[in-house]
Amino acid sequence: MEKRKCSMESMGVEDMNNLAFFKGKKVFLTGHTGFKGSWLSRILILTGAEVTGYALEAPAEAKLFDTLHLEKNMHSVIGDIRDREKLIRTMQEAQPEIVFHLAAQPIVRESYKDPVGTYETNVMGTVNILEAVRQTKSVKSFLNVTTDKVYKNNEWEWGYREIDELDGYDPYSNSKSCSELVTHSYEKSFLKEAGVAVSTARAGNVIGGGDFAPDRIIPDCVRAVAKGEKIAVRNPHSTRPYQHVLEPLGAYLMIAQAQYENPACTGSYNVGPGDEDCITTGQLADLFCNSWGGEATWENLYQGGPHEANFLKLDCSKIRTAFGWKPHWQVAQAVKETAVWYQAWLEGKDMEAFTDEQIRKYFTLQERNGNTGKRWIWRES
Repeated sequence: MEKRKCSMESMGVEDMNNLAFFKGKKVFLTGHTGFKGSWLSRILILTGAEVTGYALEAPAEAKLFDTLHLEKNMHSVIGDIRDREKLIRTMQEAQPEIVFHLAAQPIVRESYKDPVGTYETNVMGTVNILEAVRQTKSVKSFLNVTTDKVYKNNEWEWGYREIDELDGYDPYSNSKSCSELVTHSYEKSFLKEAGVAVSTARAGNVIGGGDFAPDRIIPDCVRAVAKGEKIAVRNPHSTRPYQHVLEPLGAYLMIAQAQYENPACTGSYNVGPGDEDCITTGQLADLFCNSWGGEATWENLYQGGPHEANFLKLDCSKIRTAFGWKPHWQVAQAVKETAVWYQAWLEGKDMEAFTDEQIRKYFTLQERNGNTGKRWIWRES
């Protein structure tokens, strides 16, 4: 039998662009109480998927998970990704067809404070979720979400490709490199033979409404302007591939569907913005201040600290070739959409409805930045 290729042509544009694929599908999501996990949970709920989430409680400060009232529309299980027995039991009870693994300790500076906890969560957590998948026969599609920081960073000018060396420097980045290797081993040793399609997605720095984590530039901006203070930028010259959170989430959904329908689509995929959206943290702060308006301003408070990469970007040729995927909100619009979300939140608006509107706005755009239909289209039936 001739092996099917992974491409838009082989899948069919209509199939690849229809979020209705997820309607009625049983989906298991780790990290659902976090920033990206909450956004992904809301998208899946809107598509009509049956969603089970497994994660720790969100931190005590403002929680996007609570703000969006997600618990009333999904099965939310509070548990530690390091608790293998509970994780396996929860997954076997849910009997999912599709699994997204987002649970992680995601902060570089925190990984210097607690390297052991970071490795336990990000490496053994990956082992545990893969073991749960191995023991749950209903699973057909598994996606491990890692990071652009998995690569050995040579601080060079061109983007990293999926075939480049995995060797993150700091404990967070390195633990995610290890997570990739664990995933590859489980796929080759167990899951491919069992008929489970496995991929990893390596996304860049994401921004968007509802992120309240420490040591992240946009949440730091919001906290400062809400108090009428100057924004403190600790590393204004570092260059990062910034994108709105809906960009990688759309890609994750696309990969999960594609490999569900065609195992030839499995692999590792970079998910990042175009070169023009790889900007410095200082430039991002400028965009935020312009979008926020008023007297918002920032200052350079660089005081050194543990090593973090100064220059990093991705080559996303693979996902563009396979699926025709490309970003749709350039960084200026991504920052604008982020700023208006936080302003609405500070004004006490209905954030569930506001977030739903942003989701629909993003997923119903059919042509932007040169796109001609090869993208997700919002269809609820």
